[in-house]
Amino acid sequence: MANFYGVNPRSLQRQYKDNLSDFKAWDQKKHATDWLLFAKNLGSHLSLDETAFSNGDLYTIITNKKAKGRKGAIVVMVKGTKAEAVIKILHKIPLKQREKVKEITLDMAGNMGLIVKKSFPNATLVIDRFHVQKLALDALQEIRIKHRWEAIDAENNAIEYARNNSLKYTPKLLSNGDTLKQLLARSRYLLYKSSSKWSKNQSNRAKGLNTKSCGVDKNEGTLP
Repeated sequence: MANFYGVNPRSLQRQYKDNLSDFKAWDQKKHATDWLLFAKNLGSHLSLDETAFSNGDLYTIITNKKAKGRKGAIVVMVKGTKAEAVIKILHKIPLKQREKVKEITLDMAGNMGLIVKKSFPNATLVIDRFHVQKLALDALQEIRIKHRWEAIDAENNAIEYARNNSLKYTPKLLSNGDTLKQLLARSRYLLYKSSSKWSKNQSNRAKGLNTKSCGVDKNEGTLP
């Protein structure tokens, strides 16, 4: 690492950590890898979620919505997702303060609801709409993948039939020029987007994604 203006960057980093930052005297240093608590950041409207850092470890995090992700946002951060561990740390905050929490946004995981119920008795639970959307989209993709495998199997059967009977196999094309197998593969990303943001090709594919067109014909294809 190069020197700039006679200052060694590594020395500067070390000086900041050891002296200027008060890291060695930090009252949460001993347990910082397992949990952090900033009770002064508690507010009336909170968010509860879990996240993974670069090493893959999951942490449960509660933030104050009012801070909007900036300084003073983190209220609690606990390693892992066990409700009991998070509740134990939250109960270090006096009940009188926790009773002031009015609303908490969270996902639908059972452990999340238990954390709120045991720690914030007066809070209203609000399910994060992004988690609801994700569940709906995941279910939609499962249906698409199921139909795609059915289309692949049907096409393979038709090809095998043609080969065994010395016939030429020609896949059936839909109105947009895709085969059924291609339609179901190429529709993956349009299902994640609002219809108002579809391209012309995506709109044409979407028209084919109905019960009739996705019903797989076991004799898919044309045999002369």
